[in-house]
Amino acid sequence: MEITQVYGWLVDGHGRVMARIDDGHWGLPGGTPELYDSDRVATLVREVDEEVQVRIADPVYLGYQEVLHPNHRSHAQLRMVARITELLPRRPDPDNGRIHGRILASFDAVLDGLNWGPSTEGQAECARRIAEARWGLPVMSPTAGPALD
Repeated sequence: MEITQVYGWLVDGHGRVMARIDDGHWGLPGGTPELYDSDRVATLVREVDEEVQVRIADPVYLGYQEVLHPNHRSHAQLRMVARITELLPRRPDPDNGRIHGRILASFDAVLDGLNWGPSTEGQAECARRIAEARWGLPVMSPTAGPALD
């Protein structure tokens, strides 16, 4: 099955998740695999740098959701969770020339902003558990409030 999307639940040291805001719509950072990406982790690393200018470490594969189209081939959208290690200065996304908004907020706030439905709740819960167990991050009660830029 073709992979058409690699998105990440990116968690900072305060237990907050990063969302990308574009034209008022919330999304997870990530994007489309390119032929020059060595693997799907490379896709995520490149895309989050391009879209929201962050560096990440220790990405963990969460799974994928299969997208079914009646007149087209099915495809997969991969999801990962990773730890944010650095926020970089803002710059335009080379794909479209825009500087996307980025927000760091609690998992619940990001879920509300995304409004992607029940499948997203399961992804968020898996990402939350990994961030807490693997990296010791305070995801149930972030140690800083929301930040938008």
